Amino acid sequence: MTDTKYILSLDLGTTGNRAILFDQQGDIVGQAYKELTQYYPQPGWLEHNATEIWQDVSNCMQQVIADNQANATEIAAIGLTVQRETCLLWDKTTGKPLHKAIVWQDRRTAAMCDRLRAEGKAEVIQQKTGLVLDAYFSATKLAWLIDWVKQNQPDTNWDNVMAGTVDTWALWNLTGRKVHATDVSNASRTMLMNLDTGEWDESLLDLFQIPRQIMPEIKPSMGVFGTSDRDLLGTEIPIAAIFGDQQAALFAHGCDRPGLLKCTYGTGCFLVAQTGTTVTRSNNQLLSTVAWSTQDQTNYALEGAIFTTGAAIQWLRDGLKLIAKAAETESLCNQVDSTNGVYFVPALSGLGAPHWDMKARGAFLGITGGVQREHMVRAVLEAIAYQVKEVIDAANKDSTQPISLLKVDGGAAQNNFLMQFQADALGIPLERPVVLDATAQGAAFGAGLAVGFWDDYQKLASDRPVDRVFEPGAGQSQAQENFAMWSKAVTRAKNWIEE
Repeated sequence: MTDTKYILSLDLGTTGNRAILFDQQGDIVGQAYKELTQYYPQPGWLEHNATEIWQDVSNCMQQVIADNQANATEIAAIGLTVQRETCLLWDKTTGKPLHKAIVWQDRRTAAMCDRLRAEGKAEVIQQKTGLVLDAYFSATKLAWLIDWVKQNQPDTNWDNVMAGTVDTWALWNLTGRKVHATDVSNASRTMLMNLDTGEWDESLLDLFQIPRQIMPEIKPSMGVFGTSDRDLLGTEIPIAAIFGDQQAALFAHGCDRPGLLKCTYGTGCFLVAQTGTTVTRSNNQLLSTVAWSTQDQTNYALEGAIFTTGAAIQWLRDGLKLIAKAAETESLCNQVDSTNGVYFVPALSGLGAPHWDMKARGAFLGITGGVQREHMVRAVLEAIAYQVKEVIDAANKDSTQPISLLKVDGGAAQNNFLMQFQADALGIPLERPVVLDATAQGAAFGAGLAVGFWDDYQKLASDRPVDRVFEPGAGQSQAQENFAMWSKAVTRAKNWIEE
């Protein structure tokens, strides 16, 4: 494609929405970002305004094109990557959501999960979907939304209702309300898709009482889903890839064969290991999920999903107001040589892998009179690294080949203290690329490859420049010794809420 210069990647994250232009070299030309409002109606609940998401995405697209004096006709394709599991219902006649979107971190359906577990449903759900029965996934959230609409908007005509995760909502709006579809990587996170068939599972739709007709069509991750509405950017552009954000990062890193894995340090931390073209089941509480697919084949992955990492740093800033901006944490951590005996359990939304404890809550333990702000901030960053260590330990138990290198990306990966501490805690090197927006880059790569803008995936991935490799250093023994105490703190915070 000689006449086009760019791929436009839309990255719809938990804390903000971004539009990024990538050039023929796979480098970022420009980007526009808008932070997203977080709504906390009750403890443990979190919502987003889906209309705000779409308006921000639409504005960011227009802004990045204008700021870089690009022309929309120079864009070969659009790639879309999104926060996963967050879901909503909307009316296709008005285009309006019927309720705010329920975010992946939201815990309101924990009791429903407990009830299903008591009914003996956890095993069949895990067998069919590869997922642990948890409020994290979309199924119980959609069931809650349907129930809420039936109670509060009884006149709703269900023939006009559409359901979907954020990618489905964005795609429907991007295509001028023409295409109601999702990709298999996002569908695999709903707890409604059969992992073996790649289709919605009728028995699970029945179990959660979700009408089949409101669900989107499941399509391969790479391939043309539709074209953008001409009114948006003045021209029609093929939307040629959709990935869940963690799968997109895996794709960007070139992790396309077994033994390769990455960790994204975002709102949560997500460790994803490629398992090839067969479904691999974990014996250690990791999720089996779809990595991505084309018309010809599906790749699978094992994932450790950790709910609260970057979100804990955001909480230090916005909730406790201990810091003014996230970047301060690095120098604060370096001002002290330990946490002074303090341990932090980041269970602000319960605990994900490998615990899957919806009733855990966050805690600082080991506080004494000498503890200062720096110690508490350092305890929060150390806890991020320790959570990743727990998941890598679990992944090592599932594998014959121990993990020897961790590829990292995401906003918090720019924190040198955290990355060095992570290498020390794991005892293996970490590789950090120059471009930390691997989620957006992966979606761009997928879309560009799908339309022939690029033709060599291996070259794209291997040409990504490495910024720095963190080797385990002098702090290794202390980091690994303190892990046992941190694990003890986690045990104290588990099963905190009684329902």
